[in-house]
Amino acid sequence: MKLLITGGAGFIGSNFIHHILKERRDAQVVNFDCLTYAGNLENLAEVSSDPRYTFVRGDIACVQDVEKCLNQGVEAVINFAAETHVDRSILDSSAFVRTNVQGTQVLLEASRQKKVSTFIQVSTDEVYGSLGERGEFTEESPLAPNSPYAASKAAADLLARAYCKTFNMDVIVTRCSNNYGPYQFPEKLIPLMILNALEDKPLPVYGDGLYTRDWIHVKDHCRALECILTEGHPGRIYNIGSNQERQNLEVVRQILEILRKSPDLIQFVKDRPAHDRRYAIDATVLQRELGWKPQIPFEEGLADTIRWYESNSDWVSHVCTGTYQEYYHRMYETRDETLKNL
Repeated sequence: MKLLITGGAGFIGSNFIHHILKERRDAQVVNFDCLTYAGNLENLAEVSSDPRYTFVRGDIACVQDVEKCLNQGVEAVINFAAETHVDRSILDSSAFVRTNVQGTQVLLEASRQKKVSTFIQVSTDEVYGSLGERGEFTEESPLAPNSPYAASKAAADLLARAYCKTFNMDVIVTRCSNNYGPYQFPEKLIPLMILNALEDKPLPVYGDGLYTRDWIHVKDHCRALECILTEGHPGRIYNIGSNQERQNLEVVRQILEILRKSPDLIQFVKDRPAHDRRYAIDATVLQRELGWKPQIPFEEGLADTIRWYESNSDWVSHVCTGTYQEYYHRMYETRDETLKNL
């Protein structure tokens, strides 16, 4: 099976490429990535010489770039490519609309024209909005995105649905809870806290820190996607979650405990606008229909992730560029001024 993996140099995409090349000897992968700040070919150094792997640099919002890749006999497209960081979408949503909405439309249309067999749109539980203290999101939950990022992903999901209904394309949408694991760019909660703790820097925690997420190790997500790719039903939405809810403050404290660092490093910062209080995923459909179940307990996965960042200092130093440092200075030290301008 020849796969076009868009956004394959990013966190989840690169982990999926490692997974599928290891698990399926018949898999051929074309990694199509624009290499923005979060795209890193070092994530794929181990497979770069594999004859089943090809990298193509390109933009999913560019019709010509996409068509060139699909001309290589691609049988399935898995769209990981996206702008994903909520904070960045609050500062400027234009890149999110271009990549997440326009890019998805270009991919869908080109896939339709080339008669690609399967199209998987990798989405997020954030499209559902925020939950109260009880309940879980199901595939039937209404879309109620609260950030520009989540709104752009919801729009992409609806485009995917429309192409399935209008053109009878084999399109599947997946909505996963919060991922963590190796190769995650350090703007997200867990890698940011790990790296700051290792350097005894303040750990910035939004608001009261009691925002709750369902955490899933990226390897469990990749196994779910492989299962959906090979056995999923066209036109379906599959929620992917591990039923491992943790409050952000609890996660930060666990990181400090594992690293034997002082909790005094925690620094509460002004909350971001429209911060969703709680996400929780009901993955019953995926488990019942396709037999998938998460395998990695959060405490085990978190400890393994910390060890990975400790053992890959060269990777860390390469991604922590001046742009990254300037961004966090801007986000955390000038947050009050930023919010006034929203």
